[in-house]
Amino acid sequence: MRYLTLSALAGLSLLACAPPASALPRCLEAQRKVDEANALRFQARQEARLGDHDRVCDTLDEVGDRYNDARDAFDDCGAGVVAIDLRSELRALRVAKRVNRCD
Repeated sequence: MRYLTLSALAGLSLLACAPPASALPRCLEAQRKVDEANALRFQARQEARLGDHDRVCDTLDEVGDRYNDARDAFDDCGAGVVAIDLRSELRALRVAKRVNRCD
């Protein structure tokens, strides 16, 4: 459900802000980073089910990197609304790290 929300917000922000053509590749890159982060979150859940604690923590670190990259890219392309929503995703990621005891 979060995936659809972020994608919908990204699409709305792209339409509402109407960034200049030079910013569009940056917005597309940001959306790609969000997609990668979502795939990695799924991977982390699968690794948690398998009990691979070290790999879960490494994957969650990668998720955080993708979200940070996406947030920066959305800020650069003028889609600040999506960047703000990504902050809540980063908070949820910190909770997931705490639950999995990743330091």
